[in-house]
Amino acid sequence: MNRNFNFLFIFFLCFTFGSAQDTLPKNPKVGLVLSGGGAKGLAHIGVLKTIDSLGLRIDYIGGTSMGAVVGGLYAYGYSAQQLDSIFRQIDFDVLLGDKVPRPSKTFQERKNAEKYAASLPIRDYKIQLPSSISRGQNVYNLLTKLTVEAQDIDFRKLPIPFYCMATNMETGERVTLNQGNLAQAMTISSALPTLFQPIEHEGNLLMDGGIVDNYPVEILKSKQLDYIIGVNVQEELLTSDEIKSVSEILTQINNFRTVESMQHKVALTDLYLKPDVKGFSVISFNKGATIIERGQASVRPFLGQLSALAERQIKQQRFSKPTPLDTLKINQIHILGNDKYTSAYVLGKLRFRQGETVSFEQFNNGVNNLLATNNFDSFRYKFSESENGRYNLFGQLKESETTSLVKLGVHYDKVLKSAILLNFTKKQLLLKNDVLSLDFIFGDNSRFNLDYYIDKGYYWSIGLNSNFTRFRYDISPMFFDHSIPVTLDERIGTTISDFTTSFFVETLIKKDFSFKIGTAIKRLKIQVQNPSLTALFQSDKYQIEDSQLFSLNASMTFDTLDDIFFPSRGFLFEGHADLYLSGSNYDDFSQFSILKTNMAKAFSLSDRFSLLLGTEGGFRVGYDKVSSLDFGLGGYAYNHTNNNRSFYGYDFFSSYGDSFVKAYFSVDYEIYKRHHINFSGNFANIGDDIFLTKEWLSLASYSGLALGYGLETIFGPIEVKYHWSLDNKFGEFLVNLGYWF
Repeated sequence: MNRNFNFLFIFFLCFTFGSAQDTLPKNPKVGLVLSGGGAKGLAHIGVLKTIDSLGLRIDYIGGTSMGAVVGGLYAYGYSAQQLDSIFRQIDFDVLLGDKVPRPSKTFQERKNAEKYAASLPIRDYKIQLPSSISRGQNVYNLLTKLTVEAQDIDFRKLPIPFYCMATNMETGERVTLNQGNLAQAMTISSALPTLFQPIEHEGNLLMDGGIVDNYPVEILKSKQLDYIIGVNVQEELLTSDEIKSVSEILTQINNFRTVESMQHKVALTDLYLKPDVKGFSVISFNKGATIIERGQASVRPFLGQLSALAERQIKQQRFSKPTPLDTLKINQIHILGNDKYTSAYVLGKLRFRQGETVSFEQFNNGVNNLLATNNFDSFRYKFSESENGRYNLFGQLKESETTSLVKLGVHYDKVLKSAILLNFTKKQLLLKNDVLSLDFIFGDNSRFNLDYYIDKGYYWSIGLNSNFTRFRYDISPMFFDHSIPVTLDERIGTTISDFTTSFFVETLIKKDFSFKIGTAIKRLKIQVQNPSLTALFQSDKYQIEDSQLFSLNASMTFDTLDDIFFPSRGFLFEGHADLYLSGSNYDDFSQFSILKTNMAKAFSLSDRFSLLLGTEGGFRVGYDKVSSLDFGLGGYAYNHTNNNRSFYGYDFFSSYGDSFVKAYFSVDYEIYKRHHINFSGNFANIGDDIFLTKEWLSLASYSGLALGYGLETIFGPIEVKYHWSLDNKFGEFLVNLGYWF
């Protein structure tokens, strides 16, 4: 019934268009109303492209949700062709998910982001669901970049007067946004429920205007316009065959209201356009090009009428096309709302300071890095231009009331087997800028990890870590104890238990350069059990290691990789040194040091091809009887126990020595978004004193290759690899699921 009504009404409008034109004044004023609809609202760009091509002048724009974003940018001065280019370049997964680029995070935050699959707040001692998927900060950042000159204005003074709609979430009332910060207004109007959280504005809690008025034509009707064009991308009522899930039932309930109200609203519209966006959802941004074309197609039947309308208008010179703000010369920074956190902490997270010149991308990354701490719910800001092209930054923080979190993770790999991670995080436990994190890992090899960190930004931060790892794997006893007779050079069941507690201080020399010094106490136990041991040790058990070691350590890390699992650009340098000062169960113990390093460079060869080249090495100096801390190569993992390193073509814990050097590469091809195929290889020399004997300069004694498939998921990477070596005719499949912990 409703669909038939709309069709007949559109037919009636087309039939009467010619006679209506004759009643228009010589220079008719034209209004445009754009509805909400999420990704379907990209059809508005297609309509505007046709309007621009005809030279039709728009004199007033009203919009809701996505219609507010497209309409607001057009009113600000962007042409439809510019809008087309802007939206085609956006990665909507990053934009809508508030995904923070890895290089913009602190090292502590990178570790968290690469471990946990989900995070749930705790309020009043109860685990809650988050209020939204995204804070909408990336949307606000982008719109601010595009409309930097419209920070505090009356929207009637834009090149095209404009307004948009919002919903008061406390009263359910309709709110008209027509002045202030244009980026803020567009962000509020498009804050889709569940996807984005409500936004505080002038003492009210506002969000998506589509909740109460998704096609705000009534206000436009009061603006003394001669002709109104309306574009509606809302859904029609679903048929009984289309209602198959809870979400579709909820959509249908909402459509009852919107479809009924549209019958009145269409009557207020002189030309009503209904692009065919059936089959697309509010998040179909990956099909944006098709949706834009659908918008253009909806105008084609009316090209003659619109051309005639444009000819009646007095032509005005098109306003100058705005250019997005790419570089910021920051004069002064004024931050409000940080009651719990110091200004030094906030600036340390933002990664820029007064007097610096930064790209807007760096600014954007700094803002998202600040919010990645989850200590703040939002950061709204504006710029005011000062002397010499510099800007003063005025920021308003909203500190998070959530200080307790439960985080979850899942993982499987060949060594540690299946595991479920349950984490409890408590912020502001003792200080305003501290965080306590406790991991409980349940599964085939249960373990735990405790972190306490006092974050002081660019100043010296303080940390305490305690972790326990225990697992069993078939390993040759000679891997840990070279004195065992060669006749036992077979892989037998070995249990490794490591309990390490460390205290450290850390500082950021530059935003991606960390320097850390500290101390550590390690309790290390290694035991093998096999009937073949009975003849040698009068028991089927043999304790390889049972000692406590105390050390001083220092490390440097420079890390700009864009992704730790599938890097396409950036550089990594890791250097670590341990000085062991004492060890129990060694009568003649003397000090020794272990130094190791890892360097890698990722290159983007094309949009989908990337190359990673790297080298690793390490050696021991001094006392040589703690062979359980020697280097070992074999297998594939991201979290290594002590000095064991990955090496394709060999099983875990296959080769050993007090020094090694390794070169590696990986070529990755993203066959489809988040789906990867990669080919990898590594070459190494490992043994005792290879740097003294110059063996490290000879051709590699060990080599291996791997071919794999990887998938990026919210639970972490899913990887399947086949690795092999021609050295030993070894080959096997490896399966790793989820983030490593």
